[in-house]
Amino acid sequence: MSANHGLVVEDLGVSFARGTVPVIRNLSFRIRPGEALGLVGESGSGKSLTARAILGLLPRGAQASGRITLDGISLLDLAPGERDRMRGSRIGMIFQDPMSSLNPVLRVGNAIAQVIRSHEDVDRKTARARTIEMLQRVGLSDAPRRFSAYPHQLSGGMRQRIMIAMALAANPSYLLADEPTTALDVVVQAGILRLIDGLRRSRKMGLLFVSHDLAVVSRMCERIAVMYAGRIVEEGPTVEVLQRPRMPYTIGLLDSIPGAQSGNRLAAIPGVPPQPEALPPGCSFAPRCRMCIAACTESAVPMFDVGEDHQARCLRSAETAKTRTGGTAAEMQSLLSANSHA
Repeated sequence: MSANHGLVVEDLGVSFARGTVPVIRNLSFRIRPGEALGLVGESGSGKSLTARAILGLLPRGAQASGRITLDGISLLDLAPGERDRMRGSRIGMIFQDPMSSLNPVLRVGNAIAQVIRSHEDVDRKTARARTIEMLQRVGLSDAPRRFSAYPHQLSGGMRQRIMIAMALAANPSYLLADEPTTALDVVVQAGILRLIDGLRRSRKMGLLFVSHDLAVVSRMCERIAVMYAGRIVEEGPTVEVLQRPRMPYTIGLLDSIPGAQSGNRLAAIPGVPPQPEALPPGCSFAPRCRMCIAACTESAVPMFDVGEDHQARCLRSAETAKTRTGGTAAEMQSLLSANSHA
């Protein structure tokens, strides 16, 4: 496989206030065709902003730096018209908030059909038939009637399924899924996750799955990248990261899973994430870390190789396995399964 093949993010930075407030810093990862990468972390860590940066959909006033390539094509260097043509057909995105992402004056079926016709030379009748088929695939009953509905006439879960149908309608090579099942009940969620996973495998579609739910990510993705304060702090194969975490923040996320700790109280990470304009020196997690030492606060901490294809941004990564307070690898897998909605 060519070194340029896949979706490659290199040294991505996103900043506000004319570049003076960095929100995402030195972020790098790669997704190969057919591969699923889970991006996890607390709210405000930069997960959704990373996905939007890939598509060039950053908020007004935000600036992106670094390099993002799709099969060797630099996305940040594309003209607006070229980038628009790539959205949908090459890269699709499921947005987290369907109500603000759908056009309130456009019937949902027409919105999906427009996606199909903007990327393929098909007539209205064919686009309508494919739209109804996609609505059925995402679990909407009475799809021909739903085709003519406006967003406000549908429930939150239905609108989320419309967003998923739009993202998949043009058969993209890569899918960015930003909390794609948040508004869905557990039964529908399971069906949607099976649909996304089945399409990924059958079409060899690359997937960036953004979520706070480690249980769902563990079932959907071969690899996990853990984000904190705009940086990836741990990355590796899913089983390796979940069973042998080497970054205290990852350990904190795992310990907060219900049942991971003995006793009646749910474990929590102390403190709150830092604000982008007031990042502490050294490791951003240091003020909340029970393993922090003086060296952690002195200078930026690089990513260290801590296992086969496994990296962690921690000076004490060699010691984290000894301080892990959760269960064994088998017990962790059991906890994740018990807490999974898939």
